[in-house]
Amino acid sequence: MSHPDDVPGTILLWDASHHGNDLGHRGEVVLQPQPSADPEDPLNWSRKRKLLAISMTYLYVLGVGICTTVHYSVLTQIAEAQALTVSQLNLGTGLMFLFLGWGNLFWQPLATTYGRRGVYLASIILCIPPVLWTPFSHGPSQWYAHRIILGFIAAPIESLPELSVPDLFFAHERGSYMAFYALMLFGSNFIAPFLAGFILDGAGWHWVMYFAAIWVLFCSTILFFFMEETIYFRNTTETDAVAVDEKTGMAETTQEEVSFPPPRTYVQKLKPVLLLPGRPTRRQALMKVWRTFKILYWFPNITWAGLLYGANLAWYMVINGTMSSILGGEPYNFAPAMVGTAYLSPLVASSFASLWSGWFADKIALRLARRNKGIREPEHRLWALPLSALMSTGGLIMWGVGASHDLHFMGLIFGIGFTTFGVVCGGAIALAYTVDCFKEIAGESLIAVILIRNTLGFAFGYAINPWIDSLGLQNCFISVSMISLFVTGTFLCMIVWGKRLRKFSAGRYWSYVAEERTLG
Repeated sequence: MSHPDDVPGTILLWDASHHGNDLGHRGEVVLQPQPSADPEDPLNWSRKRKLLAISMTYLYVLGVGICTTVHYSVLTQIAEAQALTVSQLNLGTGLMFLFLGWGNLFWQPLATTYGRRGVYLASIILCIPPVLWTPFSHGPSQWYAHRIILGFIAAPIESLPELSVPDLFFAHERGSYMAFYALMLFGSNFIAPFLAGFILDGAGWHWVMYFAAIWVLFCSTILFFFMEETIYFRNTTETDAVAVDEKTGMAETTQEEVSFPPPRTYVQKLKPVLLLPGRPTRRQALMKVWRTFKILYWFPNITWAGLLYGANLAWYMVINGTMSSILGGEPYNFAPAMVGTAYLSPLVASSFASLWSGWFADKIALRLARRNKGIREPEHRLWALPLSALMSTGGLIMWGVGASHDLHFMGLIFGIGFTTFGVVCGGAIALAYTVDCFKEIAGESLIAVILIRNTLGFAFGYAINPWIDSLGLQNCFISVSMISLFVTGTFLCMIVWGKRLRKFSAGRYWSYVAEERTLG
């Protein structure tokens, strides 16, 4: 059992001499958390079964991500057809993002109590009605209404996949799969407007929404038959599975012999709810909602991760809020299909960002753990952020300042790509850092991060047009780029003080973990 003085997130990840002989290893890498002896423990699943499970999570992200962002490159046409201003459309989109965050206060406790599968299925199926409502709505009030409803229903896309990744993969693998989730999340947001431009030219903007509904229905069908439940309640934590001696890097562990239920049949796996022993009580589920707000005060590492992720989402909102007006206006005069084509740049950039913030950041963390007597600190992966800061800052300047001086459109395309690289890196690393620091309360921690992220995204999305009107395009984006550089640059503060802040939160963290064990 972990001692209250154990620092959350500090784990033995590299054991070249196998001092911890009882520990599960993969080569010289220590498996964290230690898998149980249960063959149905998702950590013990075969590689093929794990990949199918995570692929279904990614398909959910693609399905919901496309239906919530498919309208970006046809905003002008929607405004003309429904007598709306672009500012009203952007406000509706901002409200959707706000509820994409706050809706998790409802969905996440359900997912951590009754299982992931049911929440995924309910969320994606319920996305269809508000999407179909969109072509038939009139005026700003109805636009705001279906955007808010869609945001609330689609909210699990923002935080539930981040639980599915540690359900299935060990600590040294998480970064790569978390980064690929970020690629799917942001990539779907770029694929949708790209496709929408061509659908608009061929069939009109109404069919853009019909396409989104058909796509979601297709994804829902696949998920129903192939998505497997990954929730599992284990009796060990990453820190107490291995008691780490920071001077020697040696570890000790104990194993308990217990019996496990038989594997579920395929028909049993189709059930949307899984009532496992050890699940949170209803009282605990409600406590977790309130705990989310306390985490923002008592866990400064989580608050910082939320600010990092929120700032990066803000630049994404800024780009989306100005893409149609800049490329569709003078001197570029892009047709809707060409505006959609411009989204290929961030799609390519997000692929490179996924590789950098995932595979490369994992390698950095593993190498630094080896140098640190095998002990990994969550801050090790933050060393992948300097490139993210430079790319995002440079991209925002190229986009805003370049557009104000009629820079060749290819310069703007590269600017979008550079900004996207920083956005995806910042988001993926913030999520992985959150789980690495306080894995046993990841459900609540991730909600806290998403609340900060989406509230900031809403604020910047709401403010960008008045900001540009007040300062002008050039000065606005110079300000934005400097804010971006400053916020991401604060990772240096976490490198220096991150572990002390985790130690500050340790007592409360272990008390939360103890509550889970005694009340579950």
